[in-house]
Amino acid sequence: MENTKLDRINELAKLAKERELTAEELSERDALRKEYIAEWRRGAEQVLENTYLVTPDGKKTKLRKREK
Repeated sequence: MENTKLDRINELAKLAKERELTAEELSERDALRKEYIAEWRRGAEQVLENTYLVTPDGKKTKLRKREK
């Protein structure tokens, strides 16, 4: 996520502490938060896809996706 968008999220959070946000600001904040969370999840999934469990005998096992 671009630094300008992160700065805007932080700016809106600061404004929310000082006063009530307008409807436009609330919708902008929600959209930015959704984008941030989606990007964070993609990054976390990439890390987990490249993670291996190592047993005491040295055998490596790739993590599998948990079934829902």
